[in-house]
Amino acid sequence: MTSVAFTISLLLFITFQAADVPTFSSPSSAYRVTRSITYNGVSVDIVIQKPKGTRLDALIVYHGTVMEDSRILQAANDTLDGFRGILDNDKMMIVSVAYPEENLLFGDNIAHSEAALLWVKNRAKTELGIDVGKIFLGGHSQGGYIVTRLNTMHATNGVIANAPGPLNLVFRCQLEENGQAPPSPVCNLLRSTYGTTAANPDAYWQRSLLNFTTGFKSDILFVQGLDDAPIQMYSWPTFKQTVTSCSNCLGRQFLEIPGAGHSSLFGQPVARTEFNRFINDR
Repeated sequence: MTSVAFTISLLLFITFQAADVPTFSSPSSAYRVTRSITYNGVSVDIVIQKPKGTRLDALIVYHGTVMEDSRILQAANDTLDGFRGILDNDKMMIVSVAYPEENLLFGDNIAHSEAALLWVKNRAKTELGIDVGKIFLGGHSQGGYIVTRLNTMHATNGVIANAPGPLNLVFRCQLEENGQAPPSPVCNLLRSTYGTTAANPDAYWQRSLLNFTTGFKSDILFVQGLDDAPIQMYSWPTFKQTVTSCSNCLGRQFLEIPGAGHSSLFGQPVARTEFNRFINDR
């Protein structure tokens, strides 16, 4: 091999490695990488899209329900792309969390979701060489449920929840028990563990988002399309009223969009504007 050909091959090798494995390149370089992390004994996969720099603000995002764990990495990548597409600040690092779902009681994956947040807060410096400044959380659907719950556990610089849910698992699973909605793995597993909603409603209620409407430690923006599924809209007015009435919460904002559906944050210009304004104001 000639010296020129060898140099070109080496450069191509280095370029490929730097794009895929951040430890091979300078901590200041830009990259997108998937890695497994562990915090306090809890492991979870995350996808990191990092711009150039070593001091960065971070947006940690959580995907919606996909049921099978074979699909969660794709969901995490798609969610990262969705938030990247509406985020005006291209200097912010995005971390998308591939939290598990399969064979877990609904809500138990809050431990994996929390581990990712705490890892970014406390380990990004040593493991990525990044000083993390502000941290924001963003979630869609079940991801919105997760970031709302995390907001009762840890302070960040702000939280954005799009169409968070399920809001009321008693109502949702009761519909399935009565044959008014198709069966789902979520309710099937809850029923096999706790019995029916009639026999043990408290067990379902304790995992519903309506049970996590107080003690918000950071400002939060809720985005909700008003043409979402009936099962979401049935409990939405109650959820909004309960959150609005909270006496020990930091700031709460609601953006309701007439005619918009479940993914309104990603398809409505007004939602994109409010999303970026919320982040920029903090």
